[in-house]
Amino acid sequence: MPVTPLREILAPAFRERYGVPAVNVFNELSMASVLAGAVEARSPMIIQTSVKTVKQVGAPVLFAVWSELTRNIDVPVALHLDHCPDRAVISECLEVGWNSVLFDAHELPVEENQRQTVEVVAEARRYGADVEGEIEAITGVEDGLGSEHEGERQSLEIQLRYLEATGVDVFAPALGNAHGVYRKTPTLDFERVSAIVEAHPVPIALHGGSGLSDDQFREMIARGTAKVNISTALKLTFMQTGLAHLKECEAGGSGSR
Repeated sequence: MPVTPLREILAPAFRERYGVPAVNVFNELSMASVLAGAVEARSPMIIQTSVKTVKQVGAPVLFAVWSELTRNIDVPVALHLDHCPDRAVISECLEVGWNSVLFDAHELPVEENQRQTVEVVAEARRYGADVEGEIEAITGVEDGLGSEHEGERQSLEIQLRYLEATGVDVFAPALGNAHGVYRKTPTLDFERVSAIVEAHPVPIALHGGSGLSDDQFREMIARGTAKVNISTALKLTFMQTGLAHLKECEAGGSGSR
């Protein structure tokens, strides 16, 4: 059961309307912690790596860590490359062993995005891997990728044409969500999820999950959001915990002198 194709993890989630966490990790410690949490919760888990992390650590090193940490794991897990516009990085990760990638070509015209996504899907299939697709900018900057400004939303007709032509396994539309810390309570477009899913049943990915309410999560998941991305919440917890530890050490040190 351990390392499982993304589509096999998301298929029952989409069918039964529950969400699978997709958590961005940035080193061995965060990867080990998220996998341990998945085991403790008896939950499937999607481990996500950013392009920045892949370049900093190196794809072979990251995959070696992943392979070791998942050697005896007994819950379904997948290794996913998040928001990648670089075809060379996608090819490297697929060759090394990632079993899922997000080809983020939203900055290209839709027609060119679609053409290249067809190529990425064909490449991924040769490795038995899955592909998440995106044709709209999701607000917010994460690891140097993204935009602070909301991009143009495509019509349902264009979205369906893209989905049918590419055959992507997961779709990430703009839904009023955003990467990073929400500066105000987001207004999510629940109906947009329903419209896409009813016309073309495909698991929807919710980016910018950090900071959403339980009710927002439940509503999104009930409408077909099967992949729920979390990045900022983990990073904030990591930094806050580290800061608290340093303050304790400082306090203890000053008291012992």
